[in-house]
Amino acid sequence: MAGTDQTQIRDHLARALGWDEARATFDKAVKGIPPGKRGARPEGFEHSLWQLVEHMRRAQDDILDFSVNPKYVHTMKWPDDYWPVEPEPPAAGAWDESLEGFTRGREALQRLARETPDLTAPVPTGKSSQTYLRSILLVIDHSAYHVGQLVALRRALGIWT
Repeated sequence: MAGTDQTQIRDHLARALGWDEARATFDKAVKGIPPGKRGARPEGFEHSLWQLVEHMRRAQDDILDFSVNPKYVHTMKWPDDYWPVEPEPPAAGAWDESLEGFTRGREALQRLARETPDLTAPVPTGKSSQTYLRSILLVIDHSAYHVGQLVALRRALGIWT
């Protein structure tokens, strides 16, 4: 990153975690989803809105923990621990808790993008190629992919405006 303005790069990464310049935002993709539709899976869709939202939160939390926790140990099993089994939220407050958790994680990653001294340094327990920058880009890419799925699923359910 030599010869570039680090502040501009950092701000761009932080914005990209939640921007709407090239796609719908996570916030728009989940806004106003009726409780009765959160567990629906129309034909041709493998996951419900709940499963997608909770998967995004779990994966983001794991990447964030991996990126900042010097005592991180990977204990989650793929795919079982990253996806909820049931299509419906398990309790009345689970949907809101998942949305709030995703937002908190995104905000923590935005701070990481802006405040980490060297974005190209390896994360505490990572290999040399597993840098802070890689973690942030991984979350941006993962979130964009699943936000697209949320929008497609909402369209199929007739609840996208």
